[in-house]
Formats: sequence, structure tokens, C-alpha cells
Amino acid sequence: MRNITKNIILVLFCIARYNTASAQQNIQFTQYMFNSLSVNPAYAGYKEEWFVQSGLRTQWVGMDGAPKTGSLSVDGIIDPENKKMGIGLQLTGDKLGPQSAVSGYLNYSYRLQLDQLDTKRLSFGLGLGITNYSLDGSVLNPVFKNDPTVPTTQFSNFVPDARIGVYYNTSKFYAGLSLTDLFSGGTASNFVDINSVSYSNIRRKPTLYFILGTLHNLNEEVKIRPSVLFKDDFKGPSSVDINTMLIFRDKFWIGASYRTSLNIKVENYSQGQILTSLNSISGIVQFFVTDELRVGYSYDYGLNSLKNQQNGSHELTIGLTLPRKNQRILSPRYF
Repeated sequence: MRNITKNIILVLFCIARYNTASAQQNIQFTQYMFNSLSVNPAYAGYKEEWFVQSGLRTQWVGMDGAPKTGSLSVDGIIDPENKKMGIGLQLTGDKLGPQSAVSGYLNYSYRLQLDQLDTKRLSFGLGLGITNYSLDGSVLNPVFKNDPTVPTTQFSNFVPDARIGVYYNTSKFYAGLSLTDLFSGGTASNFVDINSVSYSNIRRKPTLYFILGTLHNLNEEVKIRPSVLFKDDFKGPSSVDINTMLIFRDKFWIGASYRTSLNIKVENYSQGQILTSLNSISGIVQFFVTDELRVGYSYDYGLNSLKNQQNGSHELTIGLTLPRKNQRILSPRYF
């Protein structure tokens, strides 16, 4: 399995070496619905309290070189009286075999109040940041030794980046549209010269996200919260997450998610290949230990041909609300 994984990574690297449209897989979080700042900068300040969340995702357990992702974010309102401006800091680290990416973004949102009771908000967001892409050539296992097109040492480069988004919410509904990794598709800063040989790194693609969700009361103690995430990187099949969460007494959340791909473009990516649109199903739980502290866990079970090569994916999140001094936490934020 080790050699297979290395060869797969090597193929990806060679594709990146000879194609300017090369890209790294964009980070995928199953628990995005607990903190949508990871996919939309306009979400910054939505909870109207300072909120800190950390997450750790281990994908395809049992496969050598499988993706591992860590994240840390904090966001809140910088004008507590009018609640018009939100700000958020987001840090992520992602590793896949010999390649890794470390990112930092500062997100800003301007929030418009749409009614007198302040039950509806429309937010516009902008995120600016930088990503360090690196690749450890010593981990690669080329078929032909001393191949000059394959690096033998570690190299990296920094790429400035930006993301934009819009987010609308009421107490029972939300919708958001965003575009991330706006600058990562370029090639100007993608090349590194080592010993007179030019190498290109594998980078993420600009990606469009659309999120939609709603909340319904089943009775006085139980709520249901369905949601959808649509993701498209303009290069391959689109991805869709369909989620449903049950909320018991505002303390315990339990639900499931189904992830699949959609080929809605003119190109037929599966032509001549044995591929399936099925991706994974997930079980998700979140528990409020206190009014301020929440813990979430999810497990993804693969449905594609890779399922026999790995043991699923685990994701753990911890969220902490920091209410203003001498004030109670606001009413629960379900989105």
C-alpha cells in the first residue's frame, strides 16, 4: 500500500509538472454546518458572539499518506451595538502524502439589517490571506531513479489568496454563495527553481460553494435542520452534500450526511472509465457540554471503489462561545 500511495502521489505531481491547470484537492469538512466560515467569509460574525472552533480531520484511515487536516478559527462582531461588522481569523493545515499546505485568512463581513426586529440579515464578505504550498521530494518513489523532473528535496512557495461571499439568514433559514482560492489558479508564483530545474507545486483550484439550510420545530423539544452544500471547482464533476440533523432540547444534535458527485457540465468525465458518483455517507453528532462549549464528531463511510483500501474518515470539532462580560449568551444559533 505504501508504494501504491507514493506512485499515486508521483502521478499527481507529474501532472502538475507538465500542466498549468494543476491543482490540489480542496479541503472538505463534513461538519461545515456548525461553522460555515470555512466555506464563506460572509459568515464571519453570524453568531454575534466571539466564537472559537478547532477541528481535526483524518481521512481514509489505514491508507499510508492519506489526507490529514487541522483548522482553527475565531470570529465575532467588532461593533456590538449595531452588529454590522464581523471579523474572523481562519488557520488551516492540510497534508496529503508528500505535499502540504498551510493557510491563514483574515475575513471581514458587512452585515445589513433588513427588518426592524433584526430577524433578517444580508452579509457581504471578503477574505484575504496567504498559503504556503510545499512538497517533500524525498518521499517520492520514482520508477526511474535520478529523473531530473522529480525533485529529491523539499521545496515550497507562498501564494497570496482571496475569497468572497454573500450570506443571508433569518432565524429559520440561511443561504450563502462564495468563491474561494481566487488567486491559486494562476501560474506566476507556482514555479520554484532548484539547481537550474523548474518545478511546479500542486495547488488548489478556485471553487464555488453554495450552502442552504432551514430549521423546523417537530415539537417543543425536537427540531429538524436539513441543509445542502454544493461545491464546484470548474474542472471536474460537482460535489453535493445532503445533510439532516435532529436537535433535542437544544443540547444534543444527531444526524447523517450523504455526499455524491454531479456531472452537470458538457464534458463527460467518466467516459471510458469505471467511475461512480457515490462518495460517502456520514454519521454526525454534536453535544453542548455547557452553554459555551460544544463538541462534534463525524464518521464518513466510503461508498466508492476506495472503500476496500481504507477504514473511513474521522472528524472532531470543539467550539467555544465567548460571551461579552456580564452578559448571557444570546439565544441558540442553529446555523
